Amino acid sequence: MRRNQITILSLLLSVAIAGCKDNDKIGDGGENPPVENLENYSKEPAFVFGMPGFENLKITTLISSSDKLSGSPEFVFAGQPDGAGFMKDDKSDGFLMISNHEITQSVSRVYLDKNFKPIKGEYIMDGTGGSTRLCSATLATPEEHGFSAFLTAGESGEESMVHKLDPLGSVAQRSDKNRVKPALGKASMENAVPLPKDVSNGKTYILIGEDQSYGSSHQSAGQLILYVADQQGDLDNGKLYALKRSNNDYTETNMKKGSSYDVEFVEIPNAKNKTGKEINQANIDNKAIRFSRVEDVDYRKGAGNGREVYFTATGQSSDGKTPTEGLTMWGRVYKLNMDAKDMLKGKLEVIAEGDSDPGNNLINPDNLCVTENYVYIQEDGDSYYTDAKHDSYIWQYNMATKTYKPWLNMKHERNNQDWQTAYNQSGNLQKFGSWEFGAMTDVSKLVGIPNTFAVNIHSHTWQNDKFANADGSGAVTNKEGGQVVLIRNVQR
Repeated sequence: MRRNQITILSLLLSVAIAGCKDNDKIGDGGENPPVENLENYSKEPAFVFGMPGFENLKITTLISSSDKLSGSPEFVFAGQPDGAGFMKDDKSDGFLMISNHEITQSVSRVYLDKNFKPIKGEYIMDGTGGSTRLCSATLATPEEHGFSAFLTAGESGEESMVHKLDPLGSVAQRSDKNRVKPALGKASMENAVPLPKDVSNGKTYILIGEDQSYGSSHQSAGQLILYVADQQGDLDNGKLYALKRSNNDYTETNMKKGSSYDVEFVEIPNAKNKTGKEINQANIDNKAIRFSRVEDVDYRKGAGNGREVYFTATGQSSDGKTPTEGLTMWGRVYKLNMDAKDMLKGKLEVIAEGDSDPGNNLINPDNLCVTENYVYIQEDGDSYYTDAKHDSYIWQYNMATKTYKPWLNMKHERNNQDWQTAYNQSGNLQKFGSWEFGAMTDVSKLVGIPNTFAVNIHSHTWQNDKFANADGSGAVTNKEGGQVVLIRNVQR
C-alpha cells in the first residue's frame, strides 16, 4: 500500500493465487511438467536479493515496466503491482498473470508462454473502471474456494468497495464501474480473502482488511471484517461482521505478545445498504477492535488449516516519531484461530511486532504470504519513520519456533551512481523504505518447479514519462515503474 501517493468461467486449470494461496489442487489432478527454461525475462536486473542465511535463493526477473512484449509492443506494465494471481491459459500451452496496479487503479492481464516468458499484455480494468486505488487482491477458484473471481479491493477512503472481476473477461469491460460488491461493505480496503472450501462448510467466508488509520473523522481506525453468506460464491446476500474482543476492550495496544485473547465477530446490520461512514459508526457502537490499519490477510495452507488466519496492522504516526495512543506505530502481525464449531468466535494473539525495538524490527508490515510452515511478512516502509534503520524487508516467520528473521531485501545500490541515475528519478532512494513489496504468490505447481514464488515490487523512485497513463484511460498519470521476480528454493 502506497501511503504518500494522493495520501468467470469454471476454471478447470491449475492456479496460483495472490497472498500465497494453495496451489495443490490442480484441475487435471497432477503437476504440470517442469518449465524447461526459467530465465531472466526482463531487460532490468532484479531489484531484490537474499539476506544472510538465504544465499541459496535463485532469483530471476519476470517483467518490468520498461519491457516491450512481442505480442503487444505498446503495452506498459504499470507501476505498483500489488495483488496478483496466476493460472494456466486453457487456450494455449502457456499461462496468465493477473495483476492489480494500486496507484493506476487498474488490473492487467499478461500472457506467458510455456516457459513463463511474458509475450503479451492488456488491461481488463482501467483507472476509470477501478475508480479507487486497488491494493492487494485474491484469485478465488472452484478448486480452492468453491467459486471463481478475481477480487480486488478499493482503498481510497471509507466509501471504497471490492471489485469482482472475471480473470478471463473481455477487455471491452475495462472501464465498467459496476463490478463492485456492496454486500462486502464500504471501507478503505486492502484485500478480500475467501477462506478455503474445506473449512467453509458450504458457505462463503471472506476476510477483509480495512487499511484505515485512526483520526477524528474515523475513530474506529482499521477493522478486520468478515463477510458470510450461506451459499458458496454468493457475494450479494451475506452478512458483514467486524472483530471485537469478548470483554469489549477495543484498544489495540492492550493486547500483548505472548498472550491470547477471546474474540468474536459482531454483525454490522444491513451493511449492504449502509454508507462507509455509517459502517464506521456501527463499528464504534459495536466496540470493534481499533487496529492501526489492517492490511493483508492470509490463511495457513494444508488440509483443514484454513481457519488459522494471519493479518497485519501496519501502524501509524502523525510525525514519523511519535506513536498514536492505543495503536501500534511500527506494526504488528496477528494470528487468529477461528473456532471450528463457530467461526464467528476465536482466539487472537500477536506473533510479531516492531514497537519493542523501533527501527530494527518490523517496519510497517503490509502484505503477507502464508505457507504450511512459514509466514512471509512484506514491509512497506515508505512512511519514512525517523528511526528506521533498514530498507523494506520480507521477514520469514517460522510457525514452529515462533521466531522470524530477514529473508529478502531491496537492492538500492546507494553508492552506485549508475544505479541511482537509472532508478532514482524522485530522489528518495537514499531513504530507508523508499520501495515496498506487493504480493508474494506461489507458482510452484504451475511451473512444475517446487518452492517457486513470484514477488511484486513497487520501485517508487524509478520514474519515466513512458510509464505514465499505462492503461490508456487518462484517469491516473502516475509514472512509476514496477517489477515482478521469480524466486526458487523458498521454504514452505
